[in-house]
Amino acid sequence: MPAPRLRRVAVLVSEGAKPLDVGIPAQVFTTRASMPYEVRVCGAAPGPVTGGDGLSYHVAQGLEALEWADIVFVPGYRFPDREDPPRAVVEALLAAHHRGARLAAISTGAFALAATGLLNGRRATTHWHYTRALAAKHPSVRVDENVLFVDEGSVLTSAGAASGIDLCLHILRGDLGVAASNHAARRLVAAPYRSGGQAQYVPRSVPEQLGERFAATREWALRRLGEPLTLEVLAGHAAVSPRTFSRRFAEDTGYTPMQWVMRARVDAARELLERSQLGVEQIAAGVGLGTGANLRLHFQRILGTTPSEYRRTFARGE
Repeated sequence: MPAPRLRRVAVLVSEGAKPLDVGIPAQVFTTRASMPYEVRVCGAAPGPVTGGDGLSYHVAQGLEALEWADIVFVPGYRFPDREDPPRAVVEALLAAHHRGARLAAISTGAFALAATGLLNGRRATTHWHYTRALAAKHPSVRVDENVLFVDEGSVLTSAGAASGIDLCLHILRGDLGVAASNHAARRLVAAPYRSGGQAQYVPRSVPEQLGERFAATREWALRRLGEPLTLEVLAGHAAVSPRTFSRRFAEDTGYTPMQWVMRARVDAARELLERSQLGVEQIAAGVGLGTGANLRLHFQRILGTTPSEYRRTFARGE
């Protein structure tokens, strides 16, 4: 199998940049043998950049790194609703996008992307504390405050810092497949996959106590995808009624329990297609989808492709 092509990642540090937002893409995509990425951290100009939360950065490169990059990450920064980024930064982001680079914002980095006009008419998200400010400052952006991240193809946005991990893993899944994404998640000790449609955390007047229990049930189910996983079985593991389980599960993940199980099974099938030579019938039986025909049906519905074509794509190292 040919090696995947090297992808170039630039992390653009602005004044007031949030340390976690800067560190997440730098850590996820850091250059190593198992990761065909090269990362460069840059600023509006080489030299010191005053960050947020008491930290500062010294970047070796300026905006020329955006001319080099295939993916540009824009970390969040303080007071994004008060003023737009410098015009040179906006123009560099536009130029990078126009030549084909993907732009990905973490948290309030969405304000910088919105300043370019590239989010006009598109869905986007940001940290829940700033969603109304983003909608007010950029009314042409379709702000969705109830998701972890939004993938609009060439422009992507995510909510608070932790959802930046979800966005990075989502990009990895698209670039290199489920196996590479899961490997990175294990290295980060992070959830292997949270859908972009999962709800952001918004403070509640009465805190709910079922979050850890439901997460444990999801982990339990992931180890038993080849077994029957009905609503009643899942609710029984969580020790709640099926009705309560369905409601809270949808709030936590953005999917019904059975939708989540189906996507988990398709993801398990994707990883086996990438990493093994098992036939479609064997994979379908192993992940709980029964037959190859059933696997093909759900592959087409969820991913828009066939298992065979998916396997050929990753065999080509794309």
